[in-house]
Amino acid sequence: MSEKVKDDISRRKALSLLGGALGLALAVDALASEEAEAQAATETPAAGTETGGTAGMKRRQSRRAGRHQRRHQRRTGEPAAPAAPAANPQ
Repeated sequence: MSEKVKDDISRRKALSLLGGALGLALAVDALASEEAEAQAATETPAAGTETGGTAGMKRRQSRRAGRHQRRHQRRTGEPAAPAAPAANPQ
Protein backbone atom coordinates (compact mmCIF):
# COMPACT_ATOMS: atom_id res chain seq x y z
CA MET A 1 0.00 0.00 0.00
CA SER A 2 1.47 3.25 -1.03
CA GLU A 3 0.45 6.42 0.68
CA LYS A 4 -0.18 9.55 -1.32
CA VAL A 5 1.37 12.76 -0.09
CA LYS A 6 -1.41 15.11 0.77
CA ASP A 7 -0.74 18.62 -0.55
CA ASP A 8 -3.94 20.05 0.82
CA ILE A 9 -3.75 22.34 3.81
CA SER A 10 -6.35 22.08 6.53
CA ARG A 11 -8.64 24.96 7.40
CA ARG A 12 -7.13 25.10 10.87
CA LYS A 13 -3.62 25.53 9.48
CA ALA A 14 -4.77 28.10 6.92
CA LEU A 15 -6.52 30.20 9.56
CA SER A 16 -3.52 29.90 11.84
CA LEU A 17 -1.19 31.16 9.11
CA LEU A 18 -3.59 33.96 8.18
CA GLY A 19 -3.93 35.03 11.82
CA GLY A 20 -0.18 35.01 12.33
CA ALA A 21 0.41 37.10 9.22
CA LEU A 22 -2.31 39.56 10.24
CA GLY A 23 -0.88 39.84 13.76
CA LEU A 24 2.59 40.45 12.41
CA ALA A 25 1.32 43.11 10.01
CA LEU A 26 -0.52 44.93 12.80
CA ALA A 27 2.51 44.78 15.09
CA VAL A 28 4.76 46.26 12.41
CA ASP A 29 2.21 48.98 11.69
CA ALA A 30 1.95 49.88 15.38
CA LEU A 31 5.73 50.11 15.71
CA ALA A 32 6.02 52.22 12.60
CA SER A 33 3.67 54.94 13.80
CA GLU A 34 5.88 57.80 14.96
CA GLU A 35 3.16 60.37 15.52
CA ALA A 36 1.95 59.03 18.85
CA GLU A 37 1.83 61.73 21.51
CA ALA A 38 0.72 61.79 25.10
CA GLN A 39 -2.66 63.27 25.78
CA ALA A 40 -2.63 66.74 27.24
CA ALA A 41 -4.08 67.09 30.72
CA THR A 42 -7.48 68.70 30.82
CA GLU A 43 -8.03 71.87 32.77
CA THR A 44 -11.23 70.68 34.38
CA PRO A 45 -10.77 68.58 37.53
CA ALA A 46 -12.43 65.22 37.94
CA ALA A 47 -15.92 65.02 39.35
CA GLY A 48 -16.04 65.48 43.11
CA THR A 49 -12.51 66.78 43.61
CA GLU A 50 -13.62 70.35 44.40
CA THR A 51 -15.62 69.13 47.38
CA GLY A 52 -12.93 66.87 48.82
CA GLY A 53 -13.57 63.75 46.81
CA THR A 54 -16.31 61.34 46.03
CA ALA A 55 -18.49 59.76 48.68
CA GLY A 56 -16.61 56.47 48.43
CA MET A 57 -13.27 58.19 48.82
CA LYS A 58 -14.49 60.04 51.91
CA ARG A 59 -15.70 56.80 53.47
CA ARG A 60 -12.38 55.14 52.76
CA GLN A 61 -10.42 58.00 54.32
CA SER A 62 -12.65 57.93 57.37
CA ARG A 63 -12.15 54.19 57.86
CA ARG A 64 -8.43 54.57 57.33
CA ALA A 65 -8.14 57.38 59.90
CA GLY A 66 -10.03 55.24 62.41
CA ARG A 67 -7.67 52.31 61.83
CA HIS A 68 -4.66 54.57 62.33
CA GLN A 69 -6.05 55.94 65.59
CA ARG A 70 -6.87 52.46 66.93
CA ARG A 71 -3.43 51.19 65.93
CA HIS A 72 -1.73 54.12 67.65
CA GLN A 73 -3.74 53.59 70.83
CA ARG A 74 -3.01 49.86 70.82
CA ARG A 75 0.74 50.43 70.38
CA THR A 76 1.29 53.38 72.72
CA GLY A 77 -1.57 53.01 75.19
CA GLU A 78 -2.66 56.63 74.76
CA PRO A 79 -5.30 58.02 72.41
CA ALA A 80 -4.05 59.47 69.17
CA ALA A 81 -4.80 63.03 68.19
CA PRO A 82 -7.42 63.21 65.44
CA ALA A 83 -5.76 63.32 62.07
CA ALA A 84 -5.98 66.49 60.04
CA PRO A 85 -7.60 66.13 56.64
CA ALA A 86 -5.03 65.04 54.10
CA ALA A 87 -4.09 67.54 51.42
CA ASN A 88 -4.86 66.57 47.86
CA PRO A 89 -1.45 65.72 46.24
CA GLN A 90 -2.64 66.40 42.71
